[in-house]
Amino acid sequence: MPATKKPKLPPARVVRAAEGVRAGLQRLTQLMAPPPFALLELAQGSMTTQAIYVAAELRIADALVDGPLSAQEIAQRVDAHPESVYRLLRLLASQSIFSEGKDGRFRQTPMSKALVADSPGSMRDIALLMGHPIHWEDWAHLVDSVRTGEASLPKLRGMGAFEFIDSNPEYGSVFTSGMGNMSDTETLPIVAGYDFSGYRQIVDVCGGRGALLAEVLKHSPNARGVLFDARAEENGAKDVLAEAGVSDRTSIEVGGLFDPVPEGGDAYILKHVVHDWPEDQALQILKNVRKAIPAHGRILLVEFVVPSEGNGRHPAKLVDLWLMLLVGGKERTSEQYSSLLASAGFQLERVVQTAAPVSVIEARPI
Repeated sequence: MPATKKPKLPPARVVRAAEGVRAGLQRLTQLMAPPPFALLELAQGSMTTQAIYVAAELRIADALVDGPLSAQEIAQRVDAHPESVYRLLRLLASQSIFSEGKDGRFRQTPMSKALVADSPGSMRDIALLMGHPIHWEDWAHLVDSVRTGEASLPKLRGMGAFEFIDSNPEYGSVFTSGMGNMSDTETLPIVAGYDFSGYRQIVDVCGGRGALLAEVLKHSPNARGVLFDARAEENGAKDVLAEAGVSDRTSIEVGGLFDPVPEGGDAYILKHVVHDWPEDQALQILKNVRKAIPAHGRILLVEFVVPSEGNGRHPAKLVDLWLMLLVGGKERTSEQYSSLLASAGFQLERVVQTAAPVSVIEARPI
């Protein structure tokens, strides 16, 4: 079976350079405003988040797929109040989410197209999560985590984050879809940025529906895969693997993070797994892999890596606070990953940046 051609994406160094330019322009914009007003604009960001959420919830972007409409026409299609729809869109248009023509009709922009439910690269699911009332309530208790150094959600909900998601199906669906939305944006950059073709047996530990493993196998025609996850089947993994055309090279094994990991792999992928846990549990997860991995194998952690120097913008810093209040996890620097891996019996070999904000942290057993 021939390998699928690797996706053409900008090299990571080009993306980082572009991000640096954008960050520099944002800092310049802030410096040009009086500090109190620059701070006020940042503090009001949550209101813009809620406006985006409302547009996503009402499917306003979907209403404009066939062409421009007035606020009145949009309101009729989404069953909302016309003047209120106009006021909402007026704000969003000021942020380049939708645009208003001289005829008073609203049109799509590149950003508003990303709110269309089924469009390529749609971010509607993550917008629905970011504005969800439960998500907002979680963040209202960040101050408790900062004061105590402990996750605030278990105290707020009376149970852990994962148990809470399981016991609240409506929010659980929103949370899972939103996280999947974010995760899917990373899949092609990971495959483009890291060469998996030298591996013959790839185990994706707690790989969810198997979307990453499926894409990896499409680009590694001589490899076989094992999807190890407690809920792979109920989450539709068979369909994902079948659609990718890799079902015949993939087996699904049921198990949780703290269960013994399947043996025999020469690559073990853990994507956004280790960052969910404090040091003791993270170490236990890595030691489970260490017991299963052969001497020639590699463990591949796909994570945000916090830059060690300077204090520029990086998504890891925001996600780090989210993890702190939800589960007591953390994002780490490459030095912290090196130390954690060493405690589990691995030596960090390299950190491979991708065109997405995530990196592939490669380590070998020692």
